[in-house]
Amino acid sequence: MRILVVDDEADLLDALSRGLRREGYAVDTADDGEEALAKASWTPYDLICLDLTMQGIDGLEVCARLRTEPPGGVPPRILMLTARDTLEDRIRGLDVGADDYLVKPFAFDELTARIRTLLRRDPGRSGAVLEVGDVVVDTARHHASRAGRDLGLTAKEFAVLRYFMSRPGEVISQEQLLDHVWDEHADPFTNTVRVTVGTLRRKLTVGDEEPALETVVGSGYRLFDPDTAGDLDGGAER
Repeated sequence: MRILVVDDEADLLDALSRGLRREGYAVDTADDGEEALAKASWTPYDLICLDLTMQGIDGLEVCARLRTEPPGGVPPRILMLTARDTLEDRIRGLDVGADDYLVKPFAFDELTARIRTLLRRDPGRSGAVLEVGDVVVDTARHHASRAGRDLGLTAKEFAVLRYFMSRPGEVISQEQLLDHVWDEHADPFTNTVRVTVGTLRRKLTVGDEEPALETVVGSGYRLFDPDTAGDLDGGAER
């Protein structure tokens, strides 16, 4: 999942981005509202952590613009981060379109719990534990297994599997993976997606296990979902 963190406090921005990357999220940053709107206009973020009080375009205006003119027609989830803790301030933030409101200072564990909650509000997105067939991903504990076997994934492999698990049976293109699992520093002309998916596929399937990750020729990849297997179209290489 890809997150944009917006805050004009440099130390907090750095701490939040580093912490969320350790949690397996792809994270971009912006230190003012103008930069946030620009990045949101060309990247389909799954969630934006947005500071309320900033010079120039503040968080309220950023939130309102993203709600009235959402990039690509789909507004991102917005978690407002602010030192303003009055009831009036919270109501105002929610009224302009924020999905949740977290008052500074806050515990990092609470921030990540709220992010997981916001992401799972859309069915098929992300929750604490995702299960597809015999593959289980615990997003809170950062543990992935198949039929009880620990997969031993790297952070990036875990992030890719989490994205597939949130969309079982759906064909996912390389472009989608770059948009949602890699950050703005990723080189779109490298084979990093293909290599990561390849190593993930090998870890998911060992011995005589049924292949879990399919290549759909000319389209991308698909996590095999036994619940919908009868409805899937052809073209897959398993």
